[in-house]
Amino acid sequence: MKLEDLQVYDSSMKIGEDVWNIVMGWENFAKDTIGKQLVRSIDSVAANLSEGFGRYHFREKTHFSYYSRGSLYESKTWLTKANDRNLITNEKFEHLLTEIDKIGIKLNNYITTTKKQL
Repeated sequence: MKLEDLQVYDSSMKIGEDVWNIVMGWENFAKDTIGKQLVRSIDSVAANLSEGFGRYHFREKTHFSYYSRGSLYESKTWLTKANDRNLITNEKFEHLLTEIDKIGIKLNNYITTTKKQL
């Protein structure tokens, strides 16, 4: 199996691009404060999945998957701040939260599967 075959990785890559495109439309102050944090946290979801996937031991895979999940939840916080500060519409906010919840389910399933291989 290749990394790109994982649905959770594919979904996290896509949402990373969606968030990037949104943040690129913001003014400099918003980009420099909330924008950078949001992009870093959402990009860390896929980055930690890929790092864990490249590890030899299943325990390490699980460890990096937990980091990925932490970044996913951090992204929710930054999205909420962006919405509260009128940087994104309520519609876009709800859409991204729904996608994050779907990724969370996939990620939890991936973690469960990986832990069974210990």
